[in-house]
Amino acid sequence: MLLQDEQYIIRWLTQYGALTRTQVIRLLRDKPPKTAEKIIANLKRQLMISEVSGGYYLGLDPMVKPDQRMISAVWVLLRFIDQVEPMAHYPASYPSQLFFLKNDVGYEIVVLYDGEQHLTRLLQPDEDLKYIIVLPHIQMSRELMLPKAPCLFATVDYAGGDEPGVTFYTGGDHNGTEEIGL
Repeated sequence: MLLQDEQYIIRWLTQYGALTRTQVIRLLRDKPPKTAEKIIANLKRQLMISEVSGGYYLGLDPMVKPDQRMISAVWVLLRFIDQVEPMAHYPASYPSQLFFLKNDVGYEIVVLYDGEQHLTRLLQPDEDLKYIIVLPHIQMSRELMLPKAPCLFATVDYAGGDEPGVTFYTGGDHNGTEEIGL
């Protein structure tokens, strides 16, 4: 029988595929990093999870290929993790990557790359749903056709270190964006 935190890790890796070790540790928001490392080590000892890419990622299978869109979406989710229950986030429907509940409001994280601006037309907003659109650069927001729902923009800056910088922006009226701190 797996402990609750172990069940969470297995569920997250099943849903999202390989995640970075840092992401798994941060998803265990109530555990100190050393305790989270012990939980990971125990799951590895039981052969429930494996190191991927020399241990940078963790997955259910050592051959799994990390999905970089999902990795970016999880980095954005982690900015809200203290306000999100462990089981209140899961994969979303295409073109979104991830859905989470925060204060009874649903958020979808959509990761777009250059040339994929048209994918926002596929979003189907629902009442009480907000979008966080992750872009490679904020200038791309001017080229988007936005859904009739509140939108927040984010960039994920992989400048080295264990954790990238996540910057949030408001805007969407095509007259520019404004950086906000969350």
